Amino acid sequence: MSQIFSSTQFGRLQLPNRAVMAPMTRTRASSEGLQTPLAATYYAQRAGAGLIVSEAISVSRQGHGYPATPGLWTDAQQQSWAPVFDAVHRAGGRIAAQLFHTGRSGHSSVFGEIVAPSPIAIKTGESRDVNFQSVPFETPRELATHEIPGIALDFAAAARRAIDAGADAIEIHAANSYLIDEFLRSGTNRRTDAYGRDRTRFLREVVEAVAKEIGADRTGVRFSPMSPWNDMSDENPQETFRRAAEAIRGVAFMHLVEAGGANAITPVLSQAFGGPVIVNGGYDFARAEAALAAGAAAVAFGVPYLANPDLLERFRRNAPLNTPDASTFYGGGERGYTDYPALERVA
Repeated sequence: MSQIFSSTQFGRLQLPNRAVMAPMTRTRASSEGLQTPLAATYYAQRAGAGLIVSEAISVSRQGHGYPATPGLWTDAQQQSWAPVFDAVHRAGGRIAAQLFHTGRSGHSSVFGEIVAPSPIAIKTGESRDVNFQSVPFETPRELATHEIPGIALDFAAAARRAIDAGADAIEIHAANSYLIDEFLRSGTNRRTDAYGRDRTRFLREVVEAVAKEIGADRTGVRFSPMSPWNDMSDENPQETFRRAAEAIRGVAFMHLVEAGGANAITPVLSQAFGGPVIVNGGYDFARAEAALAAGAAAVAFGVPYLANPDLLERFRRNAPLNTPDASTFYGGGERGYTDYPALERVA
């Protein structure tokens, strides 16, 4: 039997297979950060994945820099997620809530200000304001040293809300140019205080706070060591993320985005972490099988799961995949969200 169909254990989570649905922002939440009822259908359709990782969820108003994305810092937001988690469970699935703070990648029109480790603006590309209009990125305010521990507590509070709403686990989003990633990488962290001398310090504080609140055995962390997205860079990514992987030892899983050639350092980071590793980055069935054979615990699929709610069954039957409609990736309603056909409805 192909390895992707075999079970595995992530902390307290027993996964029936090794196909993970990667987190994907869909910008279909309300302006108040409430998840919509349609999301319950969307995630439940994909409950055949061994584990679903949700779209990124803001941990605080300050960290809510993208329009139409969900949050988990209010009672109403927590209540809006409960039917989503319940729908996944009723469909036989497991779901981790991914938590983030947008840092300098957000826009002040959404939540009021932009903060980051250092006052360095993103120079390439454009941001989106609260009305989804393209606007230049802003120069962030540098966080004061005394503010930073409180943000770690925001992550812990959001993790508690997610678990209380019914999530099975938490993934701390330390990738893709958001606040934790900004603290980790030398291109965005020019601080001279303790958070600059040890760029893993904020990551460790977040992980420790979340693990204390909900348990390390249902906490995971996602990294993107070499992704250049939003002007991200590091002078020595292998050493930086080796230290980061060591810093999170003991959590349930590490999730690596292999963009930018990071697959070359995956073995080093896997050894430093010492636990189950999910790899992500343009995988198809054949490459996924090779990664599992090489030691990965699971493989995450993004767009393939977006367009194929029954992706694992298609792999099992060697069936063709649906063609994704990129024009519906962000915003909108059912079209391109819950209307992709499953195999039984394919002619």
